[in-house]
Amino acid sequence: MTTLKLAIWDIDGTIVDSREVIQTAMCRAFGTCGLPEPEYEATRKIVGLGLEEACRMLAPDYHDIPGLTQAYREAFVLRRTEEGFTEPLYDGAEETLKRLAEEGWLIAMATGKSHRGIRAIFEMHPLEPYFDTIWCADDGPGKPHPFMVEQAMNALGCEPHQSLIIGDAIHDIAMGRNAGIHTMGVSWGFGRADELEAAGAHEVLHDYSSLNLALDRFAQALADRSSVATT
Repeated sequence: MTTLKLAIWDIDGTIVDSREVIQTAMCRAFGTCGLPEPEYEATRKIVGLGLEEACRMLAPDYHDIPGLTQAYREAFVLRRTEEGFTEPLYDGAEETLKRLAEEGWLIAMATGKSHRGIRAIFEMHPLEPYFDTIWCADDGPGKPHPFMVEQAMNALGCEPHQSLIIGDAIHDIAMGRNAGIHTMGVSWGFGRADELEAAGAHEVLHDYSSLNLALDRFAQALADRSSVATT
């Protein structure tokens, strides 16, 4: 009997190195609205949240959060059209998705991006075939609410013990913990290792090689559990 195993992925800062485009767009949006540009140290802490909530956290006293949100959307789209723009994949990201798919993993996405933002990523990088289900900020409550994780598990028929989340932000870890699944923090994106550990990550990995080993351990533990249950 096949053992179901589900890897739920964040995308910004986990699969795609979006640090430059997010910071540039946020600074431009703040400038458009007459606000001081946020430091990267502030911006990185809101990545993963829904956009309106993120803007509210960065500018808690600003009177027009919807306007700031729209300014960010426009700045983000414009940055993507500028000559020389790149939003690269992290080394090992596509290879890992490919091998998980080949090994029978179910693969989901849970992201604070909109469907439009996800489509833009897929136009740049041919990753869409790897994902069995995709949940984002347009679909319901955002991180750290467990909604996206629960919907991914429901869509693919998986239980919490068969599922894990991979993300670079404390919001990813909180969402996974709230859903009762295994949480793998990665330190190459927006969140620092100590922050991920403090947020309760079950594991913190520092490169795709160590992430792959952790995924193998999870799969083996599931197989061992299934073997014991059927004996």
